[in-house]
Amino acid sequence: MIYLMRHGADSPDRLGGWSEYGLTDEGRCQVREAVRLLFGKGIEEIYASDLPRAKETAEIAAAYLQLPVTLLPQFRETNNGLLAGMLKTEARERYPGLYWSALDWTQPYPGGESPEMCFARIEKAWREFKDGVRGKTVLLVSHGGVMNIILCLENGTSYSNRELRYPTDYAQIVRIL
Repeated sequence: MIYLMRHGADSPDRLGGWSEYGLTDEGRCQVREAVRLLFGKGIEEIYASDLPRAKETAEIAAAYLQLPVTLLPQFRETNNGLLAGMLKTEARERYPGLYWSALDWTQPYPGGESPEMCFARIEKAWREFKDGVRGKTVLLVSHGGVMNIILCLENGTSYSNRELRYPTDYAQIVRIL
């Protein structure tokens, strides 16, 4: 059994992606509330993206469940290159119209990755992860975009950066059988 968890809220004024910013106070509260749902689920191991907002979320869960965290950089959100952590107002001025959903499949963010590259990275990481944790009950803390790709893979749904097929709220937990 695999539980996926999206990180708690981060700054609404900044772009995420490979941002080095952590959770807001609200995000920490969201995570503390959500992790209570994991008690008694038999979670044996916790894994997380190494980006600060996912790492911090996993550390809160780890303290509650009394388990260590293994960081997995392959489950980072999309590499948005030069836009990572940038104020949204600045991004709109410097890169007008540059949004994830507007990128062509093979078009990368400046200094970052394309939707095709991101999908290939997550698909490979997910298949290897599933094989590695087979027979265990684990928690993987990651990001909304990563969870969307994983849920597309698990549900046999085609993935496109043009449409968010499986939106997840901050600190939302999804169970994968």
